[in-house]
Amino acid sequence: MGDWIFKGEAFIDPGEYYGFVYLIVNTTNNRKYIGKKFFWTSKRKQVNKVRKHYKIESDWKDYWSSSEELKQDVDKLGKENFTREILHLCKTKGVTNYLEVKEQILREVLENKEEWYNTWIIVTGK
Repeated sequence: MGDWIFKGEAFIDPGEYYGFVYLIVNTTNNRKYIGKKFFWTSKRKQVNKVRKHYKIESDWKDYWSSSEELKQDVDKLGKENFTREILHLCKTKGVTNYLEVKEQILREVLENKEEWYNTWIIVTGK
């Protein structure tokens, strides 16, 4: 359990997508988290006075958000008590960032604090 699901199926290949916006749900109490993750990290390496740019795959397959509270609940309750759904696959960093914020606003994350693990928004939003 704990696979990323996109449109009802396990998602395993990011192809050329840059990132994704996701929803994690704790099925024991219905608390949720909206976040984003990038599939790739850019690296630079200098070889013979020439800078080479390349990308490496991120830890997206095993990623459980930046929320410490959520990660603690996953450890305590087990991955089988959580769903991880990809809401949007995105071709650029900017679109990924935009759609994350859009989903948080549409789902009223700030207004329904008890339902969401997204506490960093509440702290920063004061």
